[in-house]
Amino acid sequence: MTSTHADKTGEAGSRSGFVGLVIGAIGVVYGDIGTSPLYAFREALRPFAADGIHEPEVIGLISLMVWTLTVIVTFKYVLFLLRADNDGEGGTLSLLALLMKKMGRNVPVLFFAGLIGAALFIGDAMITPALSVMSALEGLKLVTPAFADYVPLASAAIMIVLFAAQSRGTAAVSMFFGPVTVLWFLAMAVGGLIHIGDDWRILAALNPINALSFLAHAGSVGLIVLGAVFLTVTGAEALYADLGHFGRRPIQTAWFVLVFPALLLNYLGQGALVLSHPETASNPFFLMYPDWILLPVVILATMATIIASQAVITGAFSLARSAVHLGFLPRLRIKFTSETNTGQIYVPSVNVLLLIGVLMLIFSFGDSESLATAYGISVTGTMVISTMLAFQFLRAVWGYSLVLSVVLLLPLFIIEVLFLAANLLKIHDGGWVPVALALAIMILMWTWTRGQAYLKRLRANSEIPLDSFIKSIERKSEHSPVTVPGTAVFLTSVPDRTPNVLLHNLKHNHVLHEQNVILTVWTEDEPYVPDSRRIKISQLSPRFVRLDITFGFMDDPDVTRALALCREGGFKFEIMKTSFYLGRRNLVRTPNTGLPGWQERIFMALEGFAIDPSDYFNLPSNRVVELGEQVAI
Repeated sequence: MTSTHADKTGEAGSRSGFVGLVIGAIGVVYGDIGTSPLYAFREALRPFAADGIHEPEVIGLISLMVWTLTVIVTFKYVLFLLRADNDGEGGTLSLLALLMKKMGRNVPVLFFAGLIGAALFIGDAMITPALSVMSALEGLKLVTPAFADYVPLASAAIMIVLFAAQSRGTAAVSMFFGPVTVLWFLAMAVGGLIHIGDDWRILAALNPINALSFLAHAGSVGLIVLGAVFLTVTGAEALYADLGHFGRRPIQTAWFVLVFPALLLNYLGQGALVLSHPETASNPFFLMYPDWILLPVVILATMATIIASQAVITGAFSLARSAVHLGFLPRLRIKFTSETNTGQIYVPSVNVLLLIGVLMLIFSFGDSESLATAYGISVTGTMVISTMLAFQFLRAVWGYSLVLSVVLLLPLFIIEVLFLAANLLKIHDGGWVPVALALAIMILMWTWTRGQAYLKRLRANSEIPLDSFIKSIERKSEHSPVTVPGTAVFLTSVPDRTPNVLLHNLKHNHVLHEQNVILTVWTEDEPYVPDSRRIKISQLSPRFVRLDITFGFMDDPDVTRALALCREGGFKFEIMKTSFYLGRRNLVRTPNTGLPGWQERIFMALEGFAIDPSDYFNLPSNRVVELGEQVAI
């Protein structure tokens, strides 16, 4: 469901419709966090394997995992952040857009926090598919050890097929996401439930004192273990990012009715199994199941990890679209794969980037154990950023006092910073990978934003004020341009300045149309803009009209469709008698001016990736006229 008001629809709809949203949320929203039991407890036990695993360590670790899920996922995301929405939409960039709308766009701390959060999410989108699928396929080693050498190849093959299928959309596959993931959570719950009785001492893990006691006595190894414990909440950010697709109540219901209980039972079952059989610490998840059902569980786990990967990939596409509309990235080709669901999109360039990154990770690390050391930094970093933005949300949107905001969020912030510090200890073991990925993506977005701002200032200084131009052109003289029939639409991002493409048309063709439209497309810091606010028409003179078209950052910027709304505003023209004039700029480097040399090169490369405005705004291709100009940067 992609309506901005999905939550209201869920409340007003039938019970079966609500159940369908809950099942869909289980498949898409919780697919990632649902695969964490495959590797989280195993990795947390690894530092203790050499000296033997003892009862306090097992109970302490499970207690940490239980209360990490409770504090970070239940309290922060399910009960708090799902209420911090931007007109029904969630996620780091959505929250950033809301804060920029309330506090102004020129807040450097907010801007860079949003860039870092978005960049870390893209890094997470590369690591999650590689780690999850390899963890699932490694269960086949328990069925037949001969498969061990083929895990990377099999994982790569699955990833290639998955990414190749993205262009076809997820509508057909998503029908199976929910039911398969429901079955996966039920299998995890049953597997854990039948083993809790192996050692009832594991129930002591429900007492948070055991988690604190473990940390107090673990010493330096406790900080190392925290990095693995945090793997239990990977995917929590998807809760917030997918708010607009399912609504708050279905996501909350799915968590409390099935997801949270299944995760608790499974982790408690793994702990009890290791307490009673320490030799199972090498792979406690799959060793919970008897041999006769192991192969079906591995197959189900593989399906669950593919679904988790799909959810992260889809999230990366949505984030890229939001980043483009908010001006953090150049215009990218975005394909809508569903006629009715605007949330189902495909971004080819992002898809290729993710696939290359995933394959590099699979073959560089070779197994999930090695890759797990690289995981966590991107997730913890994203969570710290979201808590910082949430603090500003409490102050700017809900009007909470400084003291109350600090009291509510400081404990959570301290916990997440501790987890981030624990994960940063893994920098030399592969943790540098997500940091490098995030840094590269952040530099790209910062460079594009800075370059665009520079070009905007450059144009503002050189272009002619529009009102002065109209006054001069409307004066009748022997040098007046020839008037030709029809309508000309000139796209510009600076509506009070005369578009260069209009000046070039006059200079080279010496004509002016009967009707001239100065068109500016705006992107609001809100997800969706209703048709009632889509267009604004201002008559500047008998022959000149200013037209402002406004979209939300989650809207499809279809200018042609928006122009159809002009008739209601009293502005009529025939699309087949209209010419759209676009300026194609050719960037030229100039020394000692503008951006630093290294940023100039990056900005010009990004400019080359941008698609034509005619494609991005869905203009009729046979009515577009492009005039080029050189711009020195």
